[in-house]
Amino acid sequence: MGEAVEFFHANGFSNLTQKFDPKLVLNVNGNSHLDRDGSWYEETIDDDLKWSFALNVNGVLHKGTSEFQEIALLDTKRFGKVLVIDGKMQSAEVDEFIYHECLIHPALLCHPKPKTVFIMGGGEGSAAREALKHKLLDKVVMCDIDQEVVDFCRRHLTVNQEAFSHKKLNLVINDAKAELEKSCEKFDIIVGDLADPVEGGPCYQLYTKSFYEQILKPKLNHGGIFVTQAGPAGIFTHKEVFTSIFNTIKQVFKYVVAYAAHIPSFADTWGWVMASDEPFSINAEKMDRRIEERIDGELNYLNGALFISSATMNKTVSLSLLNETHVYTEEDARFIHGHGVAYRIN
Repeated sequence: MGEAVEFFHANGFSNLTQKFDPKLVLNVNGNSHLDRDGSWYEETIDDDLKWSFALNVNGVLHKGTSEFQEIALLDTKRFGKVLVIDGKMQSAEVDEFIYHECLIHPALLCHPKPKTVFIMGGGEGSAAREALKHKLLDKVVMCDIDQEVVDFCRRHLTVNQEAFSHKKLNLVINDAKAELEKSCEKFDIIVGDLADPVEGGPCYQLYTKSFYEQILKPKLNHGGIFVTQAGPAGIFTHKEVFTSIFNTIKQVFKYVVAYAAHIPSFADTWGWVMASDEPFSINAEKMDRRIEERIDGELNYLNGALFISSATMNKTVSLSLLNETHVYTEEDARFIHGHGVAYRIN
C-alpha cells in the first residue's frame, strides 16, 4: 500500500516545514478522495510509543493559531469532538467528565463551606462548568492567558456555553501567576487546570515550589485547598511529572493527597494532587451526603467510594511517591514528552 503523509504538528514542529501550516489540515481532512478509514490523529507519547485514533470524514472541524499556542478541534470516531492544544489532547467529548469531575469536586467537597474558587487556566470552560454546579459558591474566577483559546472554546464547545455566560463566573484573560500576584483577594479553592509542563512552554513555571510557596499559598483563605492536575500517573508514566509535582507540593503544604483515575481518551491513568494546611477529614459517606446537598444535577463519575479508592495507589506508584526527591524549580524542571500529527493514508 502506498502511503502519502501530510503532517499536522499542532505544536508547530512539522517534519516538512518546521512551521505549523493550517492549509495542511485542510488538505488532509478536506480531500474528497478520503475513504472512511483514511484520516487519523496520532499523538507521540514517547519516542517508541504513539496513540492513534480515526477521524470522521471532516476530521478537523476548526483550527487556529494564537500568540501562545496552536489549537484544533477534531471530530473523532471513537471519542467525539477532541480539543488539541500544542499537539497534546486536552479533552474528548465522551470522557472529559472524568478528568473535570476529579479535578474540581474533591476539593470543593472536602472544604466545609467553599464560597470562592480561582481556576488557573481552564480556557475550555469545563472546569468552570463543574465548579458552578456547587450551590454554596458565590464566585468562580477563571484566569486563562489566551483570549483566542477561550473564544475558540466558547464558540465551538457547546456543552460549556451555559458556564461561560453564568452570572457567578468572572472570566479574566491574564497570566495566572501575574493575576494572583496583583490580586488583593483570597480564595477558598485554587485549581490548577493547566497544560502539562512542556519544555519551552510557560506552564511549567506554575508547577514550581517558588510559585506555590510565594504566590499561590498566600492567596488561599485559612483552611483553603489547592488542587492541580499532575500529569500521567500510570504504572509506566508516573515518574514523568506526577511524583515530582506531588513531592514539590509536599514541601509547601502540611497535608497532601494524590489520587488518580483512568482516562480512556488519554490512554493512561491521570493524576491530581490536592493540598491544604488543614487535614482532610472526610469519608465516603460524608462525601456522598455533600454531593446530594451541595451539587445541582448529577455527577457521572465521582462518588465518595470512588474518591477514597482513587487515592489508594498501587504498590509501585506508592513507593515512587514516597521516595521521590525531585523538587520543581525553574532551573530544574521535568517535562512531558509528546506532539501531535494528523495524516492520511491513500
